[in-house]
Amino acid sequence: MSLPKVGFIGIGVMGRSMAGHLLAAGYPLTVYTRTAAKAKPLVDSGATWAATPEEAAKDAEVVITMVGYPADVDEVYRGPKGIFKTVKTGALLIDMTTSSPKLARELATEGAAQGLSVLDAPVSGGDIGAREARLAIMVGGEKKDFERALPLFQLMGKNIVHQGPAGSGQLTKLCNQIAIAGGMLAVCESLAFAKSAGLDPASVLKSIESGAAGSWGLSNLGPRILREDWSPGFFVKHFLKDMRLALEAAKEQNIALPGLALAEKLYARLVEEGGADYGTQALFQLYMRHPQNPDNR
Repeated sequence: MSLPKVGFIGIGVMGRSMAGHLLAAGYPLTVYTRTAAKAKPLVDSGATWAATPEEAAKDAEVVITMVGYPADVDEVYRGPKGIFKTVKTGALLIDMTTSSPKLARELATEGAAQGLSVLDAPVSGGDIGAREARLAIMVGGEKKDFERALPLFQLMGKNIVHQGPAGSGQLTKLCNQIAIAGGMLAVCESLAFAKSAGLDPASVLKSIESGAAGSWGLSNLGPRILREDWSPGFFVKHFLKDMRLALEAAKEQNIALPGLALAEKLYARLVEEGGADYGTQALFQLYMRHPQNPDNR
């Protein structure tokens, strides 16, 4: 049985690896991204280049999107050159962007009216998880559509959970980002304190990462901080977007998230100081530049 044709829209830090896994597994792949050079390694390996999202979706049986912001998702699906314009009836559409739960529900409803299946399936794991095909994938939508998408998800991730109806994947990802936000504050404050106290931060990290303080962020991003490696596994500008989506959803639910609010304030200051395109570990810079008031109070 031949594998379905896949259109992949958004070849960024994570999307490049995710699309590459599908191509390596034999899926006929058409790719689109705003910067064509980012797709060149995939095209050189056998993928087909599309000039627009509309073209990438035209002959595809499955379309995967991994773009930046909810506005990008909206444009890619509903814009004048969007997926909904030409995708074939019966196609499966999977948005893996971290986006708005409300928008996810709208796309699922509009897609169903056109005879399309739409899933929201944001991921966690950063560049490392994408490269090693061990992402966590959180899925919202119809169960039958989840089962149809599962063989593709299994090529990109390890922890794959159907969370419920449309929008549930996005809500779960916001839970994930809330936890990460608090964790990054803890990692950065711990290492800043170690440095301020005159300790060897590398030695401190060795002692604490395997005990009760251990976390993915401490083990994976702590060493980057010590090397002053601010390269993005996940962009600060995208993380700030995610935190604001979570704060917006929390406001709708009438729940206060003071830890998240503080993290949003700190990351907003980092962006103001030129850190938008760094990785999330660059928050450490604020503690070094402003040891008395990283939150600008």
